[in-house]
Amino acid sequence: MTIVDNKGKVALVTGAGMGIGRAIALRLAADGFRVVVNDIDQASIDAVAGEIQAAGAAAVGVMADVSDREQVHAMVGTAVSHCGRLDVMVSNAGIVQVAPVMEITESDFDKLFSINLKGVIWCAQAAARQMIEQGQGGKIINAGSLASHMGPAILGTYSASKFGVRGITQTMAREFAPHGITVNAYCPGIVDTGMWDTIDSRASEVMGIARGAMLEQVQGQISLGRMQTPQDVANYVSFLASTDSDYMTGQSVIIDGGIHMN
Repeated sequence: MTIVDNKGKVALVTGAGMGIGRAIALRLAADGFRVVVNDIDQASIDAVAGEIQAAGAAAVGVMADVSDREQVHAMVGTAVSHCGRLDVMVSNAGIVQVAPVMEITESDFDKLFSINLKGVIWCAQAAARQMIEQGQGGKIINAGSLASHMGPAILGTYSASKFGVRGITQTMAREFAPHGITVNAYCPGIVDTGMWDTIDSRASEVMGIARGAMLEQVQGQISLGRMQTPQDVANYVSFLASTDSDYMTGQSVIIDGGIHMN
């Protein structure tokens, strides 16, 4: 049995101020990584970094908007100046929009794609450049979704962006493999976070149904019989960040409690 030692390794998690990102940051810190906590809200960054430090692990916070390429490259530079290196990039930051296809606006489309897809690309560029310079490989981990594999009604722009994440993950995996960098995506289902509260609330308006009806419907499709927790997602990301996943690349794996089965 191999005991994995992550001492000295550095992981950067975007959108780590709450929800899934927070759970990932806390889990990677518990795994022994020094964690760089990113978000667009300084108070959230400070809170999560403080949690990690209170648990006896190391963390630094860097505020940046992942939709801005210059800010992303500066974020990685700041992380490396504080921590000396970068071994894992978790592109977790993302937003959701709930609207029928006929109501999608150009501004809403552009905003969502700038964060959900451009942000993944900018983070991968900056991380891969640093990892290649280090010459020791690395892990790039992207936030997909169940909506990377199936397009739900009223989540068209969100699903399109997450299908894009799935595609670019495969391209990155092929391009970065010669440098020892693996690229994979995690694809959660119905996670008990504020994002699903937003979806459920907006769905009640768009579809003319009672609040909670959509959530009740999708919960009924979960084979394991419960909503997913952020920790469920973080557990899988922990595997992707570890040496146990060294021979895995280009995959976008669904972890949804058994809603969609391949």
